[in-house]
Amino acid sequence: MRWIARLAWSAGSILAVAMAVAVGASADPVADFYKGKTVSIIVTSQPGGGYDVLSRLIARALPQHLPGSPSVVVQNMAGAGGIVGTNHLYNNAPRDGTALGAPQNNVPFEPLFGTKQANFDPTKFLWLGTPSVETAMLTIWHAVPVSSWQDAKTRELTVGASGVNSTPSYYARLLSETLGLKLKIIVGYQGQPAALVAMERGELDGYASAFYSAMKATRPDWMREPRKVKLLVQMGPEKEAEIPDVPFLPDLIGNDDDRRFAEAACAPLAVGRPYMFPPGVPAERVAAMRKALAATFRDKTFADDATRAGLDVSKPRSGEEVAALIERIYRDTPPALLQRLQRLNNP
Repeated sequence: MRWIARLAWSAGSILAVAMAVAVGASADPVADFYKGKTVSIIVTSQPGGGYDVLSRLIARALPQHLPGSPSVVVQNMAGAGGIVGTNHLYNNAPRDGTALGAPQNNVPFEPLFGTKQANFDPTKFLWLGTPSVETAMLTIWHAVPVSSWQDAKTRELTVGASGVNSTPSYYARLLSETLGLKLKIIVGYQGQPAALVAMERGELDGYASAFYSAMKATRPDWMREPRKVKLLVQMGPEKEAEIPDVPFLPDLIGNDDDRRFAEAACAPLAVGRPYMFPPGVPAERVAAMRKALAATFRDKTFADDATRAGLDVSKPRSGEEVAALIERIYRDTPPALLQRLQRLNNP
């Protein structure tokens, strides 16, 4: 009987060890960390805008793709064009993987462009990806007697903007500096929708940085042939295939210095609507979040919801791609070019 007892004990020990090994092998430290937790997406703009709506759609879909399936909520922290929220992400937010940032695409380049309130180093953020990139267009009303960008070198166009340092003002100055266009900036319009209404009323000739995705979603009748608007120039990381007849800014610039200047100036369009972690988040959680966001961007339900909301999520970029772009712009921008960018951003 003694040998039977020893055999039973030995078998039980082997089974216990085997079970322990199996449990250890299947354990996922990322899932263990996120299980039961709440992840916050800090949107650095006001509720109701494109960044906010997109983040709420991501918050709905992300738990299905992130190990541990945590709750995901959106918090808005607007101010100074996204700088207030980004400063918080960099200096005060938790560094454990429970706080993501959703800054406007100009924000990663504010320190480079000389914005003193930007108290962060964008190259140290842990970039997680973007669901798409942007294409901006110099857009004018169909009744304006200008048919090409060359015409705009001799006939002045009035273009709307919210302020002197706003995005449409920035791109209007870029077009004037690189192509010699005569663009008169009229400030005081609260965003693209208000400026587009002013174009319809004849108050403005056009808008210097109408986003193609937004125009397609909010003014589809303007974009159908025959168009109610004329698209004179497009700007972005690549030429938009759906508007091949619209000239692409880099193709119109005659010298290498101006072309490189335009590429750096348009870098915000190339990062799209990016998401990031603050510095210091453990590497395995960064990798898991990048993978989860990439899966979210491919999620059909998410894509359908985004399309219904008028958001383009068709050109995702990985966190590694976003990080590489930002790193390259900061690393490779020579002093003379940097001075031009700072003058463009702070006239």
